[in-house]
Amino acid sequence: MKKMNFLFIVGLLAVLVSCSSDDFENPSAEKNNETEATSLSLTTSTGSKVMMQAFYWDVPAGGTWWNTVSSKVQDWSNAGIDAIWLPPVSKAQNGPFSMGYDPFDYFDFGEYNQMGSTETRFGSRQELESLIQNAHQENLAVIADIVINHNSGGDLESNTYTGTDTYTDFNPDSGMFYRSATDFHPNDTHSNDSGVFGGYPDLCHDKSYVQDWLWEQSNSVAKYYKNTLGIDGWRFDYVKGYEPWVVNAWVNEVGGFAVGEYWDANVNLLENWTNNAKASAFDFACYYRMKDAFDGNDLTRLQDDMLWKRNPMRAVTFVSNHDTNEIYNGKMLAYAYILTHEGYPCIFYQDYETWLDKNKLNNLIWIHNNKAGGSITILHADQDEYVAKRNGSPGLVVYLNNSNNWQERWVQTNWNNTQIKDYTGNSTWEPYTQANGWVKLQAPPNSYSIWSTK
Repeated sequence: MKKMNFLFIVGLLAVLVSCSSDDFENPSAEKNNETEATSLSLTTSTGSKVMMQAFYWDVPAGGTWWNTVSSKVQDWSNAGIDAIWLPPVSKAQNGPFSMGYDPFDYFDFGEYNQMGSTETRFGSRQELESLIQNAHQENLAVIADIVINHNSGGDLESNTYTGTDTYTDFNPDSGMFYRSATDFHPNDTHSNDSGVFGGYPDLCHDKSYVQDWLWEQSNSVAKYYKNTLGIDGWRFDYVKGYEPWVVNAWVNEVGGFAVGEYWDANVNLLENWTNNAKASAFDFACYYRMKDAFDGNDLTRLQDDMLWKRNPMRAVTFVSNHDTNEIYNGKMLAYAYILTHEGYPCIFYQDYETWLDKNKLNNLIWIHNNKAGGSITILHADQDEYVAKRNGSPGLVVYLNNSNNWQERWVQTNWNNTQIKDYTGNSTWEPYTQANGWVKLQAPPNSYSIWSTK
């Protein structure tokens, strides 16, 4: 959503992981040998690898961001990323300063001189289209951030439903999707929906006119973004603000991978939203349990209920994003957790490009894409240690150690009489499992090891 004092949001999404038997450990050495159509209908494969959130709050202004991201897509693809999530691409009220979450003209991508600038904060339409084309050439799906709960930047008009003047007169220079008081709450249909945001005019999705412009008609937002810009999927902002049928209707009309930002740690609410929206959600239940585990120094919390445990195909797991970055201690352990467990993991731009060790993250991405298949079985959990295995082929065992000392533990694997190794390189052991699958493993202090067959 937006980084403001009045912010509340929720995001969700998910998909399971596939694996290959390739044993190369260097994730940047070459791309995986999968051939995905560059016509991106890549939506069928989106979620099989790892998503990159390709922005952070207050990225540099001045219209350079699309070019910055475009310069990175080849490296991200080589590392094993299969989708990039972009910030809102259209012109917002704050023009050259806006992160896009105060939308004004859904069809101005940096080409009309309105709201104080021609380009958006991120660049021009031409630069956006070039970025999308470059991403597709690298077999990356492009996921657009969709803000349809509220609008901003309208002129004052007399509002018969409130008896006052309201900022609900939207006459964008693109000439597309004019809006007036009857398209917002309250109106002649009903007074409100699930929620408003920050006092902004709140769109009424029950209005057929609004539905037409958002997803139904041939030049709707959804169809224009998909068919003209080449957008492959959708990240729906602040879905607590409207009913889940809206997301369901959008995706039914145009298809594409979809994830909602339902900001809540209650896994029942997350699961209910995904079931009704027929879309993925950001696994905030997992996020807050990881915060309890790593910052609270209690790895038993990783045994708690999370969306990925209920429906991994609908869970998008993450460690930080543009709105929240509260896991400070053990952040690499948190990435080791989501990149070895079920769900569709999302990596945050600043973690990858600035704050953490990119080589270690690339190693985890490679392990996710090549080893982390099948269901999860938790083998051990206490305050300092957590051990779990993936039951696919070849599968893996992940050992998280949140203590200040090396730890060792006997665990039962799915491999009998088999030599295994730590694919992170944190341990030099290469033990053989016993005939019954038991083996002794180790993990370094405040770190992790991830084991699989040689």
